[in-house]
Amino acid sequence: MAITKIIPVIMSGGSGTRLWPLSTIAQPKQFHNLGAERSMIEETALRLRGAHGAITFLDPIIIAGAAHRDIARQLLAQSGVKPAAMVLEPEGRNTAATAALAALAAIEIDPEAFVLLAPADHLVSKPEALIAAIQAAVAVAHDHIVTFGIQPTGPETGYGYIQQGDAISDGVHRVARFREKPEVEVAKQYIREGGYSWNSGMFFFAPSVLLEEFSHAGADIREGAHEAFRLARREGSDIHLDAETFARVRNEAVDRAVMEKTSRAAVAPCDIGWADIGSWAELWRLSDKDGNGNAVSGPVALLEGTNNLIRSEGVHVSAIGVADLIIVASGNSVLIMPRERAQDVKKVIPGQG
Repeated sequence: MAITKIIPVIMSGGSGTRLWPLSTIAQPKQFHNLGAERSMIEETALRLRGAHGAITFLDPIIIAGAAHRDIARQLLAQSGVKPAAMVLEPEGRNTAATAALAALAAIEIDPEAFVLLAPADHLVSKPEALIAAIQAAVAVAHDHIVTFGIQPTGPETGYGYIQQGDAISDGVHRVARFREKPEVEVAKQYIREGGYSWNSGMFFFAPSVLLEEFSHAGADIREGAHEAFRLARREGSDIHLDAETFARVRNEAVDRAVMEKTSRAAVAPCDIGWADIGSWAELWRLSDKDGNGNAVSGPVALLEGTNNLIRSEGVHVSAIGVADLIIVASGNSVLIMPRERAQDVKKVIPGQG
């Protein structure tokens, strides 16, 4: 039985500002325990390791902001994860540049391996289902870029959608079309019609195929990332991208630069217990709750409350008779808001409002 080697490339960028005050620029959400026992970056790395039938995962590559190098290494080390390489970005240039860097770094480590590009800040409560979807994707990854489509649980307006086309192989379809985040009535229509998935932001590909497909609309991004990688300063397994070169790379999502332009896009629809944890309201929805619908963690005393998320990372929080609130205390900051206003957090972050 031929074994397919896969290098997980974990994208650890982003600031997670909708989870302020816990998630900050200095320590964004992927470095916190949210919905799982370990930090999100640890959980991501641990679900993508070892041998599973005809696929085996090699040591991961981490692509992270240079300022997060130490905390990423510390967290991964405590879970026994030793990255094959850590590509350090002097600034964020979006996921197209990150995808190109993933391909370049993987080729350097093992030119025969495939890449699984995955965000560090998503939850997957059914990892065995993700492995099954990856195994299905192997059949077409030699000439397709496969994204993993999440089975919708409702007419969510916060995610992009993927419309699946004809089947390519068992469990994998051509992408008929990528759809932007829809209005609620359009999302309801997608659910009624069927054949639509949420865009998970995970991609599976042969590095050479991805780099070829940049030619349609992202050749400048590919070449800029390549030059920053070529000029990088190396310290052991750390790869410090050339700052001046990388700053000139166009800021674009891989969806727009590659996936919406290529004829080689495929989707593997799956139900993997996926969650983006994009807001405190989403974390409340996913959390274990008491009989009154409260999700409470840390030093908290709650009397006669219903349907609240109350979390403290240190200071004692007491709440009486409150309902449908988010209360989060972290460091020197406290956030209090109705659950339904969870998307407004960015408006009150100090220095960003």
